[in-house]
Amino acid sequence: MNFLAHIYLSGDNELITIGNFVADGIRGNKYKNYPEDIQIGIQLHRAIDTFTDAHPIFRKCTKRLHKNYGHYSGVIIDIFYDHFLAKNWKDYSEIPLADYINDFYKSLNKNFDILPEKFQRLTPIIIEGNWLLSYATIEGIQLVLNGMNRRTKGRSKMNEATNELKIHYEAFEQDFKAFFKELITYSNAKRLEIEKAYNT
Repeated sequence: MNFLAHIYLSGDNELITIGNFVADGIRGNKYKNYPEDIQIGIQLHRAIDTFTDAHPIFRKCTKRLHKNYGHYSGVIIDIFYDHFLAKNWKDYSEIPLADYINDFYKSLNKNFDILPEKFQRLTPIIIEGNWLLSYATIEGIQLVLNGMNRRTKGRSKMNEATNELKIHYEAFEQDFKAFFKELITYSNAKRLEIEKAYNT
């Protein structure tokens, strides 16, 4: 899953949410250098990724892209799923998406000093470009994919993946909704399990 989904799946704890958000910037056991709630968020992020990568619905979605994008297919589907989460946000939260995202940006700024170096560099860029809100439109997804293609020096061709998104839009959306329902159940239970392990 991509940024917005990981944030959403963290629950209401501010530091768990930040840990889930920054987890890709923390390797191996280095997560133990962070406050306990950040550690919980990092472990939750890793569990969500493992569940997602192995899930048959997610794998079915990647197969639609594999011919043209190879091992980048999973990254692209992560981004597509953030699009469908943003687009259908009212189905998952009573808080308007723009308000939810602005509150998260405030939390990032408040806790900026404990962010990993990679995310200290990235956070101002995310906020300035309002990446999380941009996921709600295909145009916003196009900008994200353009940026990721640049980072692969054009090898991934990810900038072209909105073509497949448009062609298979309804199928991708239906798959996302079915998958995300299961992921919410899994992540809620996993978060409680990890929190319990820290509290015993």
